[in-house]
Amino acid sequence: MWEKDINTLVTLLTKKIALKKEHVENILKLLDEGATIPFIARYRKEMTGGADDEVLREFEGVFLGAKKLLERKEEVSRLIAERATLSETIKKSIDAAESLRVLEDIYRPYKEKKNSRASTAIENGLTPLANMLEKALLSVEEFKSKAKEFVKGSVTSVDEAISGAQDILAERYADMPKEREAIRANMLRHGVLEIKKTKSFDENGTFKNFALKSEKVAYIPSHRYLAVMRGVNEKELSVKITIDLERIEQNIKEYKIPRNALSSKELLFEAYKDGLKRLLLPSLEREVHVELKERADIAAIAVFGKNLNQLLMTPPVTKRVILGVDPAFRTGCKLAVIDENGNYLESCVVYPTEPQKDYENSKNKVITLTNKYNITGVAIGNGTGSRETQEFFARINKEEGVKLNYTVVSEAGASVYSASKIASQEYPNLDVTIRGAISIAQRLQDPMAALVKIDPKSLGIGQYQHDVDQKLLEKKLSDVTQDLVNRVGVDINSASLSLLSYVAGVGAKVAQNIIAFREENGAFKTKEQLLKVKGLGKKAYEQAVGFIRIKNSKNIFDNSGIHPESYGVAKKLIALDLTTIDVKEKAKELDVGEETLKDIIKELQKPGFDPREELPPIPFKDGITDIKMLSVGSFVSGVVRNIADFGAFVDIGLKNDGMIHISKMSATKISHPLEVLSLNQYLPQIEVVSIDEEKGKVGLSLI
Repeated sequence: MWEKDINTLVTLLTKKIALKKEHVENILKLLDEGATIPFIARYRKEMTGGADDEVLREFEGVFLGAKKLLERKEEVSRLIAERATLSETIKKSIDAAESLRVLEDIYRPYKEKKNSRASTAIENGLTPLANMLEKALLSVEEFKSKAKEFVKGSVTSVDEAISGAQDILAERYADMPKEREAIRANMLRHGVLEIKKTKSFDENGTFKNFALKSEKVAYIPSHRYLAVMRGVNEKELSVKITIDLERIEQNIKEYKIPRNALSSKELLFEAYKDGLKRLLLPSLEREVHVELKERADIAAIAVFGKNLNQLLMTPPVTKRVILGVDPAFRTGCKLAVIDENGNYLESCVVYPTEPQKDYENSKNKVITLTNKYNITGVAIGNGTGSRETQEFFARINKEEGVKLNYTVVSEAGASVYSASKIASQEYPNLDVTIRGAISIAQRLQDPMAALVKIDPKSLGIGQYQHDVDQKLLEKKLSDVTQDLVNRVGVDINSASLSLLSYVAGVGAKVAQNIIAFREENGAFKTKEQLLKVKGLGKKAYEQAVGFIRIKNSKNIFDNSGIHPESYGVAKKLIALDLTTIDVKEKAKELDVGEETLKDIIKELQKPGFDPREELPPIPFKDGITDIKMLSVGSFVSGVVRNIADFGAFVDIGLKNDGMIHISKMSATKISHPLEVLSLNQYLPQIEVVSIDEEKGKVGLSLI
């Protein structure tokens, strides 16, 4: 851990996050000892004040930022001391800086600037002349007379000398920390983003609604900023941030020009005005764009993370043999059967839709598979041919009396998975199209287990995922996945490599070793056997073991979220009436934390509990809605498939998802769709408010 100024670090953290000092110190200690966020959140609640994984992830981000700030403060102090005098005033300013932005403003005047007009003037010995002009105590004639003394070497005229002195002062003004902060704040609060067309603008293209518009910098929504900047990157749009220049120039005259200045003050004003327009504003405009991009990235990544959270926490469909269907027209519908444990059984291809429309043979194959394996649920991908495939199953149910309840599953990422190294290892002898059908079935049966095998960016649950900071996005998605996998728990005897790699303290290499051990020695019978796995030492065991489940272990606690360090306490509780326990008294008696005791009691009351079971189940159906059957004012049901800042996309059984605009979600104003909707949420009654048959678009409303 960074230990040079731990007290300063703790102070910074307590200012930026709502945790007590003692809890901040405890979390830092735990992280320093190699503890993972899921472990701290679940098994060290007494040390953190019960902070959950979301709070701890926020803490982690603030901690890394604070650590970076302190390291940069030390570096800036050293650099200034090397190049100038590190005065007590500057040292205090550095110590008081609470952001890298403020710190860099302090350091800016001391940075080496090569090949600037000011650096050339300084090399030409014009600094004394610039100092004279800065005081503005001479008349223009007197100042020009003084300037003659500097006409030598590379400086060939009085005008060149004066111009060089002005260049030095222009840079000084542009480097003033207080000026930078004031004008930056002005830009962020009152600036306007002016959007214009470029020569290569496509009048009917993606960005037609953005051109020739302006947005207040303070209020531009993150999704719109990302969209505009994509237009800039594709050279169809140009942007400029404008502010009230006249007011800033007036402030320069009133507050930056010495009050007792003589007529040379006009030369000084021209220098500062040049510094403002040529150096300061372009620099700050770049900085504001960086800040807007960071804000937009954070907002977009947060939406992506929440969507992934909801997707991975979709309730599993248990105790069903599932038929996965990857629909298509010309190449046929790929069918794959998986058993109740997700194991592949059989596959085939049928052609119930255009161009073959072979209903009889397709029906017979489906009924044969249904009777052979007792299929009780069908997962149909939502890609090309989905609606027609749903009609096929609806017809079978109606005409043949078969009860094949089906639901539509997002197949986003199925093709990515089917062509991946993971899929080829799992199903080496199967065609990629059949692997896709298996993935569709498995993501209905156990969404988390299936979806962790796929890059989250391929799941169609975010917006502008290719425009945001990729490192931040990957970390967010990895953190979300790890936290949820550990919250649910992992059956070590059936989990895939992908799922095991997200267990706290494990990682990909050790996950591979766990699978190798399992293949060589058979199923794990106790959690203690984990210590025999290559590369899984005592620390990794401590972090991982509480999140692992062994269903048929000799020890009943091995199929629970009770950590082995608490097995002794659990044994003393198992014979008691858990509903009558006084937690406070029993915690003292057993010398255990109250929060830990509550968790142990909860685990004993619901052994093998899966938190996803508390959520509404996935709805099945046996009918189908055609866009031609819809009319404005009619009502449909559907499942939320994607959520963006401006609205939500809902699968209502058509080729394209319907869209609920944010303005149609609630009778009261909301700031984001996530306030009222969640991914995979079933909406039993949605009003149709607009229909575009030609484009296949349906507008929906919850109001």
